[in-house]
Amino acid sequence: MSTIKQLQVTIDCAEPTRLAAFWCEVLGYVVPPVPEGFASWEEYDLSLPSQERIVYFGCTDPSGAGPRVLFQRVPESKKVKNRVHLDVRAGLGLVGDERLSTLEAECARLVALGGTHVRTMYADEENESCIVMQDLEGNEFCLA
Repeated sequence: MSTIKQLQVTIDCAEPTRLAAFWCEVLGYVVPPVPEGFASWEEYDLSLPSQERIVYFGCTDPSGAGPRVLFQRVPESKKVKNRVHLDVRAGLGLVGDERLSTLEAECARLVALGGTHVRTMYADEENESCIVMQDLEGNEFCLA
């Protein structure tokens, strides 16, 4: 019997607070309140000495249903395709043109937030449509 109680997704990145803000918009997640006296987490982070800057920054599903997502500052940049990616299930239960139009609308919203449209994979005999995207730091994810 497993003793695992929760799943957390951790994403390596250069700017944890900035990437967390993007993913909060994608997923409808929330971040902890900004410290008093600061307009944003980025402003707070920039106020700290370099050795004290935020290394980890998490966001959570306000409903408690989804996993926590933690963004971890690492010194190296992303070099190759992800071995694991997130599927953002915007078209759940939809098929055909209705699914594709829903995914395209969500893609447009995420591009406006700084995401990148990589390619659209159209439905065939076996699979429904999905859209491959990248977040602000080039991490791949799919709108499915």
